Amino acid sequence: MAETVRIPAPLALLAELTHRCPLSCPYCSNPFELIARERELDTDTWADIFRQAAEIGVLQLHLSGGEPASRRDLVELVEAAREAGLYVNLITSGIGLTRERLEALDAAGVDHIQLSLQGVRAETADYIGGYKGGFDRKMRVADQIAEIGFALTLNAVMHRHNLDDLPRTLEMAVEMGARRIEVACVQFQGWALKNRGMLQPSRAQVYTAKATVAEARARYRGVLAIDFVPPDYFADYPKPCMGGWGSTGLNIAPDGTVLPCHAAETIPDLTFQNAKDTPLSEIWYNGAAFNAFRGTDWMPELCRSCDRRDLDFGGCRCQAMALAGDPAATDPICRKSPHRALVDAAIEADTVPAPGQQFEYRKL
Repeated sequence: MAETVRIPAPLALLAELTHRCPLSCPYCSNPFELIARERELDTDTWADIFRQAAEIGVLQLHLSGGEPASRRDLVELVEAAREAGLYVNLITSGIGLTRERLEALDAAGVDHIQLSLQGVRAETADYIGGYKGGFDRKMRVADQIAEIGFALTLNAVMHRHNLDDLPRTLEMAVEMGARRIEVACVQFQGWALKNRGMLQPSRAQVYTAKATVAEARARYRGVLAIDFVPPDYFADYPKPCMGGWGSTGLNIAPDGTVLPCHAAETIPDLTFQNAKDTPLSEIWYNGAAFNAFRGTDWMPELCRSCDRRDLDFGGCRCQAMALAGDPAATDPICRKSPHRALVDAAIEADTVPAPGQQFEYRKL
């Protein structure tokens, strides 16, 4: 008997304002086919989208990219979002922000800034970001963010090249005045999947990181909240990706394409509608892509009868596509999956880098 799915209102909207970015991080979640400037939505269209989002229940707006500071109208976009009644979180590398611009964003109503951190030393950070001088510029911006008084989260994407620096990363978050840090071990979608052999940490690094986080949570209790996203491949069971497909939020690409998650376009045969042509409410409630993996009817029997069904919601559909070639398959991360051997083989291969292996940097 088919399940009747109750569709809740979305809570969050991730607005990818642009794919332009001064950094070239090899783990970027943007697609390989990046959207050029001339295809980006204009100010008025984004403002209308923000109004529609608030009307269907969205509370939080995350302004992202690429680098959102690459948009000259960023202040106007923040004003439009606040006028719509949305909580505004700016996700940024800091590159492209000046003291004057930060003050304008503060006046416009930015509630929170999420600052990325590629490494704790200039040599490492600039290597990972592919941008010489980026670390020093970021540190200046971090000082200005603190001086103005923005609520701050530090977003540290961790992998083989910086996971050993996790203790210092946590210290820097405290020194910067951050209230929260996201210790996010790299997720292998987008450019990160292309660079998996260069990014995959060792099992020893993962075990050490878990112990470091546990100790730091006790030491910094009341000072710094620590969110830890462990590496998928070393887990026994998948994470509840997006809290369940089409259940909590939506992503909008720079050209207006509306997605259930940032990697959804890697799944063939899904039809993605555009906010320029179709109301957000219609896309959220009735869009074919959003309904493709809602509920449990899509699940293979292994997942549908599993006692973890309502804990992980079947795991990540994009990961199933990337590893097993089937978006409806049991997430290969799961120990019960018939495809788990693919993950174990990848760990074995990736933790021994090939001689001369280099990053393939994200490029527009």
